[in-house]
Amino acid sequence: MTQLSQLISLLHLASPALPIGSFSYSQGLEAAIECGMVRDAGSAQRWVRSNLLDVQAQCEAPVWLLLYRHWRTLDATRLAEWNDWFHATRESAELRLETEQMGWSLARLVAQMEWGDARLRAQLVALAPVCLPTAFAAACVALDVNERDGLAAYCFSWAENQVSAALKAVPLGQVAGQHILRRLHPAVLETVDEAVRRADAEPPRLSTFSPMLGLLSARHETQYSRLFRS
Repeated sequence: MTQLSQLISLLHLASPALPIGSFSYSQGLEAAIECGMVRDAGSAQRWVRSNLLDVQAQCEAPVWLLLYRHWRTLDATRLAEWNDWFHATRESAELRLETEQMGWSLARLVAQMEWGDARLRAQLVALAPVCLPTAFAAACVALDVNERDGLAAYCFSWAENQVSAALKAVPLGQVAGQHILRRLHPAVLETVDEAVRRADAEPPRLSTFSPMLGLLSARHETQYSRLFRS
């Protein structure tokens, strides 16, 4: 596959138009807004950047890389282990529901689009529940996207969804949202670099320590007024 073809595949996977329901989730951001932790463009940018570098880079991003590498070799045992391990790290009912629903939707799309070979699609279908990073890594392997580019697209897509949620819930203007996204570019690259270091360590260096996110997510379950499902 040419570099241009890979780029188009990445744009497809990272597009907000991908029908996996990402627009309906905020991953605790709405609860942070309710608590006053996020109240304007500056605090929204700090929230997203902190979650990239202090949460995504410590666990989800390196796990994504491990999953990607096991998809490359179709190691069914290791894929199931890391998928289940990630699922167990979701601290609240909403965070579990989010990764399950979006993962299922993306796995179904991979099957419907017939991305990759039949063995990869069969293995993806066999995972239940399938988490979002598992399904996204599988899609990248199916479309022959290299691991660093695939992870960058995954992280940017997450950041873009956070900014989109902030536009609606803070609320912010469209230009303010674009400024935030542009300023987050270095954080996305830092997240990828840190994830590679952690995934390459033996054993992988993973940390799920994010108590504030867990508390906010749990509080969101009973929040009086909500736009988002997490």
